[in-house]
Amino acid sequence: MTEPNLVYAYAVLRRTPAAAAAVAGLRGVAGDPIHLVEPPDPTSPLAFAVGPVPAADYDEAPLKAHLDDLDWMESTVRSHHAVVGALVACGAAVLPLRLATVYPDEDRARQDLDTRRAYFLSLLDRLTGHVEVGVKIYAAPDISPPEPDTGTGRETPTGLGVGVGRAYLAIRRRRQRRNEEAWRTVAQAAAHLTRTAGTLAVDRVVHTPERGSLAGPAPGTNIGNDAYLVPADRVDAFRTGVLMAAEGIPGLRVEVTGPWAPYSFALRPEPAPDPSGILL
Repeated sequence: MTEPNLVYAYAVLRRTPAAAAAVAGLRGVAGDPIHLVEPPDPTSPLAFAVGPVPAADYDEAPLKAHLDDLDWMESTVRSHHAVVGALVACGAAVLPLRLATVYPDEDRARQDLDTRRAYFLSLLDRLTGHVEVGVKIYAAPDISPPEPDTGTGRETPTGLGVGVGRAYLAIRRRRQRRNEEAWRTVAQAAAHLTRTAGTLAVDRVVHTPERGSLAGPAPGTNIGNDAYLVPADRVDAFRTGVLMAAEGIPGLRVEVTGPWAPYSFALRPEPAPDPSGILL
C-alpha cells in the first residue's frame, strides 16, 4: 500500500514564465520535485510552489513530535530555505510561507489560494523588489579593571579595617560608574544606529535578542536583533550606512546579514483567519 502524501507549500508566486522556470529542477524537504499549483480561476495571477511530503512525517501529530528533534528540524529548515532562496535567486516575485505550511491535498491548496487571493496579492505587491536584511547589535563595553588596592589586608570586604573597607567600596563604586557610563554610551549609539537603519529601509520588524546558545560564540550581549525590508537595489547602501553609524563606538559591534527572502514581512494578520493549512 502506497504511503499517503500531503502537500507542502513553500511560497506564493505570480503565474509567470519566470515562476514556472524557477521551480524546474528544485526538490523539496522530502526530496521530491517542486511544481506549481494554480487556483481553479484561470484569471487568478497566483500559484503555490509545492511538493509532496509523507503524512507519516507531516501530519499534525508526527509533525509536532518532530519539533523536538533538532536534527530533523535543522534538515527541514535548510531544505525549506533552499527552495525559497532558489526561487528568489531566479528573479521570481516570491512570498515565502512559514515552515511546514501543509495541506491535505492539492484541491485544498487551490481552494486556499483562491480564498486568500486578495491577501496574498497585497503582500506580493508590497514585497516585490524588496529583500530582508538582518541587523544584530552587540554590546561589549571595554570596562577598565579596578584600580589596584594599595592598602593592607585581604582583597575581600569581610574582616577589613574601616579605612581599607571604605577604599574597597570606593573602588566598587568607580567600577560600577564606569560600567554604567560605558553601557549608556553603547545604548545611545545603538539607538542612533537603529534610527539610521530605519531611514534606509521600508519597514522594520523587531525580533527578540538572542541569548544563551542561540547567540552563538560572538562576543558581547545581543541588544538588537532586527529585520529590515530593503529595496533590492539599495542593499549595499543600507549595509554601508549601518556599518558607518557603528564606526568609532567603543564596545559596539554590528553584524549585517543577508539579503534574504523577506520572511519577517511575509505574513501579516488577515481580516479573518483561515484554518485550511497547518501553519507552524
